[in-house]
Amino acid sequence: MKQSLKRFLMVAVVATAALFTLTACGGTGLSSKSDSNTKVTKKAPKDLKVGVSLSTLSNPFFVSVRNGIQDLAKKNKTNVQVSDAQNDTAKQNSNIEDLIQKKVDVLIINPVDSSAITPAVKDANDAGIPVITVDRSSDGGKVLTLVASNSTKGGQMAAKYMIEKLGKDAKIAELQGIPGASATRERGKGFDGAAKGKLDIVSKQTAGFDRAKGLTVTENILQGNGDIVGIFSQNDEMALGAVQAVKAAGKKITIVGFDGEADGIKAVKAGDMAATVAQKPEEMGRLALQAAYDHFNGKTVKKNVESPLSLVTTEDANK
Repeated sequence: MKQSLKRFLMVAVVATAALFTLTACGGTGLSSKSDSNTKVTKKAPKDLKVGVSLSTLSNPFFVSVRNGIQDLAKKNKTNVQVSDAQNDTAKQNSNIEDLIQKKVDVLIINPVDSSAITPAVKDANDAGIPVITVDRSSDGGKVLTLVASNSTKGGQMAAKYMIEKLGKDAKIAELQGIPGASATRERGKGFDGAAKGKLDIVSKQTAGFDRAKGLTVTENILQGNGDIVGIFSQNDEMALGAVQAVKAAGKKITIVGFDGEADGIKAVKAGDMAATVAQKPEEMGRLALQAAYDHFNGKTVKKNVESPLSLVTTEDANK
């Protein structure tokens, strides 16, 4: 009898210790909750303080993204603070830290570099501030949603058009964006995959999504590859630089851009660019802020909010 009682007491002690250990570690799952299940404190749009960090306001595309955010914010009397990273990853991270210190309710970020933005996103996570990314994703940290066009699909659209326009095995060059940006990876992946075995990509060079660099890099490409008949540019700014270089060289080359910014569309209409894969940047900005409104209204926000794409050609633009 004494032996049975002793055994019972030992089992009870071990079980109690195990339960304590599991509870302390959250191992039972009874009291622990993941961040995704944390209850949101509802706030009306007029009570929100929104921090916006854009990669650059030198690019008209991101000016349009900002305008989309500000237009919707104005209608709803939302306080929005916008910072310009000037395509500098260190400056962008510093800007975001400043917005975190100002205790914004939500951050809308268009990363310069998808990898380099990770520490800033994690800092926002630690501060309990939801993060929404626009046009480019973050490689790390927790993001409420990514608002972007399907860049891979857009790259495929550009390749298909160039194949139809120039024929199989046509020699072309590719102007790439900022290394490390998700848009660079995805647009390149879509284009290169669709062009494989159908177009001869003789040169790939980065021009950092910048018009002036697009001009210089295209000049260099033309010097080494004077027989190319097409150029795919991962954004319109680089494509517009390529237009200048091609004109100066007195050549006729099919140039396809990406973004559908105002200057790009003008160049397509004029025939200087053959086409652009057009996004809707103002709509992208509006969708990002709407996602913030939905979140603070207690609604479920999709992990990816897709913004529309369309291929605009010279023939279509002039109809």
